[in-house]
Amino acid sequence: MKVVFATLLLISLLSNSSFLEITTAYPAPSPSPAPVDSLEFVCVIKCNERCSKAGEHKRCMEYCKICCVDCDACVPSGTSGNKLECPCYANKLNSKGGPKCP
Repeated sequence: MKVVFATLLLISLLSNSSFLEITTAYPAPSPSPAPVDSLEFVCVIKCNERCSKAGEHKRCMEYCKICCVDCDACVPSGTSGNKLECPCYANKLNSKGGPKCP
């Protein structure tokens, strides 16, 4: 009886130790930076240019960044107009039915 118990104990210890080595040998990969961060960074740059001459710069930046992120960083060139360059940007409407994006 003691021999059987000792054998089972030895087998369980060996199997547990080999399992621990396998699980600890490969650390979990570190998460890559979220693409949203880089998208937001690009949008800030593009919206700064777009809103550079706006009277309400802060409001222009707020709406431009929302539109830019929603449209995958597509912001029309220049400080106004040119909305045909980015149909997604041009087609966004506010709650009153007017254009949302500056």
